[in-house]
Amino acid sequence: MKNSFFAVDLGATSGRTILGTFTSEGLEMEVVNRFPNHLIPANGHFYWDIYELYRNVIEGLKAVAQREDVKITSIGIDTWGCDFVMVGKDGGFLRLPYAYRDPHTEGAPEKFFERMPRSEVYGLTGIQIMNFNTLFQFDTLRRNHDAAYEAAEKILFIPDALSYMLTGEMVTEYTVATTAQIVNAYTRKLEPKLLEAVGLTEDKFGRFVYPGETVGTLTPEVQQLTGLDAIPVIAVAGHDTASAVAAVPAQTGDFAFLSSGTWSLMGIETQDPVINEESQALNYTNEGGVNNTIRLLKNICGMWLLERCRLNWTDADYAVLNAEAEAAEPFRSLIQPDAPEFANPVDMEQAIKDFCKAHNEPVPETRGQVVRCIYESLALRYREVFDNLYDLSDHPMLALHVIGGGSRNDMLNQWTANAVGVPVFAGPSEATAIGNIMLQALASGAADSVPAMRQLIRRSIKMQGYLSENEKAWEEAYQKFLDLNNIKK
Repeated sequence: MKNSFFAVDLGATSGRTILGTFTSEGLEMEVVNRFPNHLIPANGHFYWDIYELYRNVIEGLKAVAQREDVKITSIGIDTWGCDFVMVGKDGGFLRLPYAYRDPHTEGAPEKFFERMPRSEVYGLTGIQIMNFNTLFQFDTLRRNHDAAYEAAEKILFIPDALSYMLTGEMVTEYTVATTAQIVNAYTRKLEPKLLEAVGLTEDKFGRFVYPGETVGTLTPEVQQLTGLDAIPVIAVAGHDTASAVAAVPAQTGDFAFLSSGTWSLMGIETQDPVINEESQALNYTNEGGVNNTIRLLKNICGMWLLERCRLNWTDADYAVLNAEAEAAEPFRSLIQPDAPEFANPVDMEQAIKDFCKAHNEPVPETRGQVVRCIYESLALRYREVFDNLYDLSDHPMLALHVIGGGSRNDMLNQWTANAVGVPVFAGPSEATAIGNIMLQALASGAADSVPAMRQLIRRSIKMQGYLSENEKAWEEAYQKFLDLNNIKK
């Protein structure tokens, strides 16, 4: 019987549970179950179905419990950031959680800054200003006299809510809490001044924990449901990007990372927060990482652009789309991937065409032209963010590691290398789950350190490398991109 770690990895569109086992050959992973994660539109809001997510986790645990060749050492949960569940005095959830794409926070930061200056909020947290940050969700609920918010006894972020459903223990995990913009970047604790501004106190949150700490063990109810024993649930890096970055197979610390998926997140690891006028002007964020590190990074729209276009396209698998993009004219049309027009349009393809028309760019006429426009614009946006990180960093960035689902996109990876001008290494695509498993292994004593685990991951996976090509053409395209978006360099 092999001892394995059970990772729950939930994204904004889908989830899966995974078994991870360390062998003499390295890390072996096996998907137990996959399931969709749907936004639920109702009564003018968008919700997450936390109970359906829990049910699928239970189904994964039940499937493993029935196997005689596997023994689960521990369980870890990672999810997207910012969203949360409100818990009543009786321990029950007061309603389904709002999704971060809910429109109720439009304009929320500006309303909050009427009471507390933007510079003060950023100076405390180092977190970039985005409408859906939990701080602004809280303030919106406060201003709207939301019944669940006013009645909440506790507030649990999504990974912590699922851990609570499994263990009965309430915690607030550090990495996911930092995405909320309520953690002081220097103390690494909840910031009382910000909580007070939204009518909360520290006792509204669970026990504050850091990656590697134990949340609790499976409740008798869950043991009966699954057929498992009192297995410990570990607080891994609850924010999926923090888990993914922990799995970057870098040989040294002189690297940048690009977590490529629905969102792209590009950044570096630092020991201390980078909070200054430049980082604030650029709206760069300082999120919590493992081993007491800070992830200095920038959110970029990512493959959301293409995934939304694919909703209206038939036979739109990536091989077909990439071939059509390859045949299209280079640099014909460019967009700003993070323009507000692309946040959640009804028709993404039309939004791209409208943006091009409004900015005097040739309007894409074919599907291949649309895809090429998305890829090239993303690669050039990566260059812009990479250059800014270089200016903010206190160490060189000798390589860019692309992790997550987007690391499988050979075309985009090559164009990213062309744009940023440093070697790009792609993989692992399952970085989030690997990081989740890795932190469980560290907690169990099966591994010694994060650097040692990264070397093991490097030996366990096949990475693809890319070197810069067509440098002159890409440099000219970059200048066009900067001019299009009125960016001064």
